[in-house]
Amino acid sequence: MWEIIHREAIYLWYYFGIQFRQIFWYWVVGMVLGSAVSVFLKDRIHNTFRSLGEKKFGAFGIVIASALGIASPLCMYGTIPIAASFSKSGIKDDWLAAFMMSSILLNPQLIIYSAALGQVALIVRVVSCFLCGMSAGLLIRVFYRSKSFFDFQGFEKPISHDIDPNLLLRFLKNLGRNVRATGLYFLFGIALSAAFRRYVPQDVMTNLFGGNEAWGVLMAATIGVPLYACGGGTIPLLQAWLSDGMSLGSAAAFMITGPATKITNLGAVKIVLGVKRFMLYLAFIIIFAFATGMLTNIFI
Repeated sequence: MWEIIHREAIYLWYYFGIQFRQIFWYWVVGMVLGSAVSVFLKDRIHNTFRSLGEKKFGAFGIVIASALGIASPLCMYGTIPIAASFSKSGIKDDWLAAFMMSSILLNPQLIIYSAALGQVALIVRVVSCFLCGMSAGLLIRVFYRSKSFFDFQGFEKPISHDIDPNLLLRFLKNLGRNVRATGLYFLFGIALSAAFRRYVPQDVMTNLFGGNEAWGVLMAATIGVPLYACGGGTIPLLQAWLSDGMSLGSAAAFMITGPATKITNLGAVKIVLGVKRFMLYLAFIIIFAFATGMLTNIFI
């Protein structure tokens, strides 16, 4: 019995070590970049967006808002108070929707993590998240032009933790918070992917998520809901699944529904949407993720 346990532990450690070496430096660089953006560029990004409200960009502002949402390093609970302040300064709901949607899906830190999946997967993720933000903004512009979509009552600007007068210490403290927030999820993701490599046959993943079939994309979009807890923690899983036969379209669907339906993000979004518009949000995410997955499998 103990010999079997020892042997299995050796196998799992072997797979864990391979995955860890493949992805560790992406995680480190992502941590450093995310903290640098948060400490040195966050206010500039948000002030740039706020200043756009004074300009007559029209629908083109949705494009800029979606790009700035990706550049923003804040989580959704940090983004909503910022969005509330944007709304008070005159930013329209369509721009806010684009900013918030892309901000939910992606940030500079997660872009670096996703590079571990390969260049094509990285491009698909960045482009699809950008287009998802744009699509959300355009839909709000068309269907909510004459009425409000968000309710930001009661939200105040969040308290910043980056207040140390020494810039280096400010950066190191932010980096420490990032490591504490993501480190365990990162290691758990690698451990889980090692278990998949050891105990789940490759043909199971190929049959479930492979090929160009709609079922695989839909399944990937569905499991993104319960499995997604942290962006860094899911990268090892996606890397293992892709190597075991998951189609790129299925991965793309997972990378949209995962962060968009992450329980903390859902809680934050529901606060400012209410029940009816929250259901519209969920329907939009599922439809967009499925369409993205199918188009990715067809054209890439």
